[in-house]
Amino acid sequence: MSVTAEKIKHAYIVNKKGIRKGSPVIVGTGIKVMDIAIRYHILGNTPDEINLSYPDLTLAQIYDAISYYYENKGEIDREWKESLMKVERLRKGHKSILGNKLEQIKNIH
Repeated sequence: MSVTAEKIKHAYIVNKKGIRKGSPVIVGTGIKVMDIAIRYHILGNTPDEINLSYPDLTLAQIYDAISYYYENKGEIDREWKESLMKVERLRKGHKSILGNKLEQIKNIH
């Protein structure tokens, strides 16, 4: 007898093109699943610690976001890496205000 995994329905997660560019978010909020996943998977926060950062969320919402992340890990990780590369491109193209001031001081002396 063969057992197949069914895709779990996530009652607290939605992804629509008009909300956060289609990224999965917690229903009724603008909080991306990726934001919860980064805190949990990368920063090592517990669900209770995440709840301290997002007190308007319930633990059920947080656990559902974590579950959704692991079910869609490849897609969400790809989105996260793309956002990191975009930030890096923006940083390379723009000096900070402090960087500009330091350059001005350097040119004076």
